[in-house]
Amino acid sequence: MAVAEDTVVRNRALQAEWYGEPLGDRVRPLLDRLGLSQSGLAGVLGLSAPMLSQLMSGQRAKISNPAVLHRLMAVEELVAGPAFGALTAAEIKDRLAEIRAETATTTTSNVRVTERGPDAEGRDGVPAGRGPAESARLVQTVLREVASAAEIEAAAALLADRFPDLAEVLRVYGNGRASEAEAHFIRKIVDHARSR
Repeated sequence: MAVAEDTVVRNRALQAEWYGEPLGDRVRPLLDRLGLSQSGLAGVLGLSAPMLSQLMSGQRAKISNPAVLHRLMAVEELVAGPAFGALTAAEIKDRLAEIRAETATTTTSNVRVTERGPDAEGRDGVPAGRGPAESARLVQTVLREVASAAEIEAAAALLADRFPDLAEVLRVYGNGRASEAEAHFIRKIVDHARSR
């Protein structure tokens, strides 16, 4: 049964609010850059191919599993990274397999828990076993699960005058791209290390 056009328009508007843009607009460039079919990318994300197609076309609005959103952001980060153009096809395939394997990690309330418990804090405040990119993605996943893009922007606007740094964090991690969040995270780690 076909989904009504007004439902598709509404779903795409909701996706833009929740994810910064409609999911089809986020996913199509990934398919092109990676040379993957929708089915291939669906396998990396941990979705069925029909589900990914429905999300991309606006027949469905929401990614219901936070782990899937986390993996989508990881794929976006891979493709947007400065080293992506230098990767061989085999290296890209290996990295996508690593992203897909993140399903072995349990996600509960968007907090990543390993078999040995939450990761301990490592050097410079970065959780052990996590790089800045993964840490930034986790913050993004949590924010995007609890609030829409419009709600995050409204909260940032309320805080901007009295707490500009906190407003910036909400905007960067709540509504920014993965690469922007990673750069912000690294900058804050460096600032923290210098202030010690």
